[in-house]
Amino acid sequence: MAPNGTSGYNTPESQLESVLPVHPTAARRPHAITVQSENTLYSDEYITSKFYNRGSSVTVDDGHFTITPTVEPYQFQTKRAVSKTGLMMIGVGGNNGTTLCATILANRHNIIWHTKNGIQQPNYIGSLLRASTVRIGTDPTTGHDVHVPVSDVLPMVHPNDLVLGGWDISGVPLDKAMERAKVLDYDLQRQVAPFMATLGKPLPSIYYPDFIAANQEKRADNLIPGNDKQAHLEHIRADIRKFKADNQLDRVVVFWTANTERYSDIIPGVNDTADNLLQAIKTSHSEVSPSTLFAVAAILEGEPFVNGAPQNTFVPGVIELSERQKSFIGGDDLKSGQTKLKSVLAEFLVNAGIKPLSIASYNHLGNNDGHNLSAERQFRSKEISKSSVVDDMVDANRLLYKAPAEGEKGKGEHPDHIVVIKYVPAVGDSKRAIDEYYSEIFCGGRSTINIFNECEDSLLATPLILDLTILTELLTRIQYRKLPVDGSAANEDFKPLYSVLSLLSYMLKAPLVKPGTEVVNSLNRQRNALESFLKACIGVEGSSDLLLETRIW
Repeated sequence: MAPNGTSGYNTPESQLESVLPVHPTAARRPHAITVQSENTLYSDEYITSKFYNRGSSVTVDDGHFTITPTVEPYQFQTKRAVSKTGLMMIGVGGNNGTTLCATILANRHNIIWHTKNGIQQPNYIGSLLRASTVRIGTDPTTGHDVHVPVSDVLPMVHPNDLVLGGWDISGVPLDKAMERAKVLDYDLQRQVAPFMATLGKPLPSIYYPDFIAANQEKRADNLIPGNDKQAHLEHIRADIRKFKADNQLDRVVVFWTANTERYSDIIPGVNDTADNLLQAIKTSHSEVSPSTLFAVAAILEGEPFVNGAPQNTFVPGVIELSERQKSFIGGDDLKSGQTKLKSVLAEFLVNAGIKPLSIASYNHLGNNDGHNLSAERQFRSKEISKSSVVDDMVDANRLLYKAPAEGEKGKGEHPDHIVVIKYVPAVGDSKRAIDEYYSEIFCGGRSTINIFNECEDSLLATPLILDLTILTELLTRIQYRKLPVDGSAANEDFKPLYSVLSLLSYMLKAPLVKPGTEVVNSLNRQRNALESFLKACIGVEGSSDLLLETRIW
């Protein structure tokens, strides 16, 4: 029986509930992987593994490449007990926020619903962690590969167990906000509405009109009062502490899934260092954005913050503050459709020796995200996050693309790349994306590839929010230490990972990385990095597609 709500909906007594078994992507499984190796140790509290980070050092002298293999031994220590985790979303009343809450509740209660195509059951399709697998080895009796769900490699939070909450500038209760979003089928909305009603209305949020489109003003009826940014910071910090205490949580992941903001200007003395940023908040400086304020609040509370939108939330002062507080941050911008496909197709073309000359991308959508992006400054944030996706692939092939001249700034030769986004209210959450790849082929020939992609925007984005939240919680439980090369006993303590969680890159358009390091946009490399890291934490070497045993006598 669903709990009584005040939504105006009748409490459903679903005749379909539990007719179908739980979907495999939502099923609970015990952690069932044991590695029998001298490199892996198990205790009740930790999984401790030894990992050899193998690479190569390359020097170039007059066109000659000298390669020196390198090996660095590390130990990883993963806490086995999964944290009781809360997810606090900024923008919880929007399309993504309400879709995430409703689908978690549907999975939690196994709510089955009718569509015009028949009976539908809840699932976590679209989640890298819950709906994709990883190769862990071969079965010696058959020689066949053995795959397990990615979520089974290490103990991870089950999405059904996330405690949900957050802020929104709109005070519409979450059941009504779900109805407003028009994302989910009516029969699912009808049945999940009473559960959504128990979540109540979002916490009041902060609204600085200069940072989001003017067309959002009419939604802004649920605000933390005043203009004092220091007071706003303390209010948000108190909200996080109260949510954590009220729900007896070990960890809270704070997640920005609200409107895209304009880019913040980077101003020396204002947001270029941690101390300057904190002082700018105290003086309510106009260039401190709402998303930056939420990030600072999470960092000061020792809780991770993930930015799911394209604006430059992580100004230099935020990154420095996260380093100083040993807190975790990740971003930017959910990579759900067009950009994910672009990172695959561009890499395919360049790796095949084909030279893309231009990539033209057009989108139109009719949800509130599209409405906000119809304003020029907010669109510019999105354009920036989408535009850099092919940079590393181009930079890796200087046979096709000329490098910048010595001493010249810039990218060198690069495909023409344009991104257009238009707001078309009639299509709602069903986004249309059209891409043209115009390339040079053999001996002056030309190739044109056109792709039309129609997708439900929030149903692609929601699983990414889950993956980012679950991975972030896991990474807070992993520590490492470097081991002496000579094999002697470790002489340093375990310490947490670096503050910028670049292992989240697979889900993000414009991955935030450690300052001074290169950004990897290749989807395959991002996936391989994450897969190799998870395996390293249980003492297993990364995947080898060499398959040497199949190529020798």
